[in-house]
Amino acid sequence: MTHYFRLLAIFLCLSFALVSGARADAQRDFDRGDKAYFADNYAEAVKWYRRAAEQGHAVAQISLRILYDQGQGVSQDYGKAMKWYRKAAEEGFAEAQKNLGFMYDLGQGVPQDYGKAVKWYRKAAEQGDAGAQFNLGLMYVKGQGVSQNYGKAMKWFRKAAEQGQAAAQHGLGNMYHKGLGVPQDYGKAMKWFRKAAEQGNARAQSNLGFMYDLGQGVPQNYVTAHMWYNLAAAQGEEDAQFNLGIMYELGQGVPQDYVTAHMRYNLAAAQGNENAAKNRGLLAKEMTSQQISKAQSRAASCKARSYKGC
Repeated sequence: MTHYFRLLAIFLCLSFALVSGARADAQRDFDRGDKAYFADNYAEAVKWYRRAAEQGHAVAQISLRILYDQGQGVSQDYGKAMKWYRKAAEEGFAEAQKNLGFMYDLGQGVPQDYGKAVKWYRKAAEQGDAGAQFNLGLMYVKGQGVSQNYGKAMKWFRKAAEQGQAAAQHGLGNMYHKGLGVPQDYGKAMKWFRKAAEQGNARAQSNLGFMYDLGQGVPQNYVTAHMWYNLAAAQGEEDAQFNLGIMYELGQGVPQDYVTAHMRYNLAAAQGNENAAKNRGLLAKEMTSQQISKAQSRAASCKARSYKGC
């Protein structure tokens, strides 16, 4: 119910606007739904949320959608979940518009339709929703539902990034790093990767490590590269696992360690990284069977611990 708690916080300040008549009735029904929900009485929550939702209460519509989506108090039903999201979206609620776009984007509960995804993302993005701004930028990068346009992608990424949205900060860093829609600029790429990395974005942490590894925009520093790779790898980030494998194989910033290198290659290869599988095979020729067995055991243990403490 993560979305619900976020929505509740957003709407606390708006609840006083519902002052009379049907709106006051809708708010009372919504409050009863809340009380039932927090008492873990999901069936009762569905009853009251539905009554409020049918009176146009946007937060109740979203809450009802989530209950249908998760099958709490009702049978799981993506079609009905979609119905309530659409109602809230048509009421102009940005969070619902964004999530409706996401459902069309993935084909979740509806046939996949990138054009409709863009439509709803745009409505939410124009209201300032950072997640929708990022998603809309991504559609422009990929050319899905719109013609590919890096300049427009940059526009929406920047709007979201300036609100502190980590995925958009990472996306903006990528655009500067690759010179897409803007002149290539490693300094600006580093700036945005760092902002996202400091918020825990694994891809940004991995890319920041890569820039220190190669000395792009900063003096080459294997120790700092290793630190950022490690943070990303602890979240299971594939490229970070692979690059750590290289560092341990070559002894860059760390003592040379074939067992740890093989372990890192193993973890990346298990996620489909073909270069990691190739490097692992070549490295194995330089290792004893005991070393290989130890590396495989460590990789299995690391994965079982969700990549923490490896």
